[in-house]
Amino acid sequence: MAEIVIVPDDQVAGELAAEAILRRLIDEPEPVLGLATGSTPTSTYHAMVRRAAGQDWLKNLKAFALDEYVGLPDGHPESYAEVLRREFIEPMGLVPAQVMLPPGGLDGLSTAAAQYEAAIADAGGIDVQILGIGTDGHIGFNEPGSSLASRTRVKTLAESTRRDNARFFSSLDEVPVHCITQGLGTVLDSRHLILLAFGAHKADAIAAAVEGPVSASLPASVVQLHPHVTVLVDEPAAAKFKHGDYYRFAYANKFEWQRL
Repeated sequence: MAEIVIVPDDQVAGELAAEAILRRLIDEPEPVLGLATGSTPTSTYHAMVRRAAGQDWLKNLKAFALDEYVGLPDGHPESYAEVLRREFIEPMGLVPAQVMLPPGGLDGLSTAAAQYEAAIADAGGIDVQILGIGTDGHIGFNEPGSSLASRTRVKTLAESTRRDNARFFSSLDEVPVHCITQGLGTVLDSRHLILLAFGAHKADAIAAAVEGPVSASLPASVVQLHPHVTVLVDEPAAAKFKHGDYYRFAYANKFEWQRL
């Protein structure tokens, strides 16, 4: 099963995630990172910037985003291209060409997903994939009902996801209805998954994802099928775990060589 690490808050989680990500990427001659968006990975990105911004090895880094809205104009402040530019690309000292996003423009949309899959394969696959989880259990924009073997594709967003994301827009009406997202099968191809969940509103979803049955009805549960998953949660998000005491005990008694 996944290694579940319960920490006091998202800042501690961000430091642990950044340490694990950077340690893995520095050892790769051509490192490839999978990027999530939204508020959840912010502490991780800030910690990575503090630890590694401008380092020489970053010149060899490639990164692929999990998803993007469809139909937002270029430069829209809530497009994931702009969010990643502000939160990660520029602070890390990367050039835009190092970071690819699923193209969200309407022109060429019918072939964009296959091209994105091919680009990930051409880069050698993703070494570390950062993930968040939605309140309905989605990862990326893989909504409930997504095939566990799905690949990058265009999807219709659930109303619950649009409501959750409306806080980033002026109104719910401005939240796009469609997205393009890496599939669950694409995510499973990554060599290390780091799943982050913070806040009491994520407690039901993360408990079901790691302790419940694997089901397309809860897309994040697909991480149970991966051989190397690290789940970092704060105390409020850990409130619904059945085996929380064991997770704390196991982490406190790890050998040094068993670090994340």
